Amino acid sequence: MNFTYPKKEKLKSKITIGLLFSEGKSVSKYPLRLVYHSGPSIDGQEIKMGVSVSKRNFKRAVDRNYFKRVLRETYRLNKHILIDNLDKPFSFMFFYQTKDRMSYEEINTKTIQLFEKFIAQNGKKEQAEINNDIVEE
Repeated sequence: MNFTYPKKEKLKSKITIGLLFSEGKSVSKYPLRLVYHSGPSIDGQEIKMGVSVSKRNFKRAVDRNYFKRVLRETYRLNKHILIDNLDKPFSFMFFYQTKDRMSYEEINTKTIQLFEKFIAQNGKKEQAEINNDIVEE
């Protein structure tokens, strides 16, 4: 298992980020939100991930940076949940959306739940598409 977060996995493209916010869908597990968009892979990566913490909730950059580090760490340790269950490339933006200061353990638990919820939603859509294809034939 590769528990890294290399530069190739970081979401940096303004075009891709724009697509996330204009055409992307989201899934939430308080206080986290995952916005995602499926599209062609630019450089062969299955996943592109970005993190964000609102300036509205944390005025001091030190606090925002702390929660961004925590989000990146929880993603790094739990990304296998996503990779093992995806069959096409995805771009993600990972948000921390509350003023509450949760502990690392709580955020890690919520991250796992969020990733599982995402997989459950996508699995249903893929199954529905497969079932529709079978019915049409």
